[in-house]
Amino acid sequence: MNNLDAKHLELTKVGIEFPTPKGPFCALQEVDLKIAKGEFVSLIGHSGCGKSTVLNIVAGLYQATTGGVLLDNKEVNEPGPERAVVFQNHSLLPWLSAYENVELAVKQVFKNKMSKQEMKDWVNHNLELVHMTHAAHKRPDEISGGMKQRVGIARALAMQPKVLLMDEPFGALDALTRAHLQDSLMEIHQELGNTVIMITHDVDEAVLLSDRIVMMTNGPAATVGEVLNVDLERPRERLALADNPQYNHYRHEVLTFLYEKQKKVESVATKKAPSTKKGQEVA
Repeated sequence: MNNLDAKHLELTKVGIEFPTPKGPFCALQEVDLKIAKGEFVSLIGHSGCGKSTVLNIVAGLYQATTGGVLLDNKEVNEPGPERAVVFQNHSLLPWLSAYENVELAVKQVFKNKMSKQEMKDWVNHNLELVHMTHAAHKRPDEISGGMKQRVGIARALAMQPKVLLMDEPFGALDALTRAHLQDSLMEIHQELGNTVIMITHDVDEAVLLSDRIVMMTNGPAATVGEVLNVDLERPRERLALADNPQYNHYRHEVLTFLYEKQKKVESVATKKAPSTKKGQEVA
């Protein structure tokens, strides 16, 4: 998956400034990244390092001040269905069922391109991908947080995006639900071969899911610090990887970058964090 000659998505010299009462604030500077088709890339770093800003620029929600983004050699300068976003908050419409939430996205993207039956089959197919057909007609307030997020992922996939953008999609979930959704995401990625960019604070999650981990430097003027290739065979089994020396080597590399090379001296919690063995998260 690390064939960088396949220039599917390119960020070149991307920088962005935000106006403040004290003058421009430089959030990102000189971000260069090439992502191959079908690659799963995680962005990780301390809070405030610009991870979400990078994602929002790729989504077309923010405009870069310098540099730019190309997707299949076309400039990205506005939101589009070829780049679907899954946020930490599922953002489902509460008065619609799970089926209707997915259907709404399908109608927006494929209006006049599918018959009613084709649309019905496509919505059900995407709900099946995330194991939610049993709750298709339940509203968001009738299902759990993990189920809501599954519907949000189904809605994004139903748009057939070239790139799936995920902003800490499992951050608000309990550990067991998060693990189940990570496994489902690996299954979906294996089946569809879609390009995924995911923001995470969880080191174990990044190593488990990714082909590459992009480690961001601390802001302001954050940029790409290091990029780690994760050469672990797929499909990946979390229990088998727990004692895998290569997996633990990758995990150590990320922790070393975060807690030694990019240590936040003002955060006592961050200093103590490396002693946590499971579910390691960045402050």
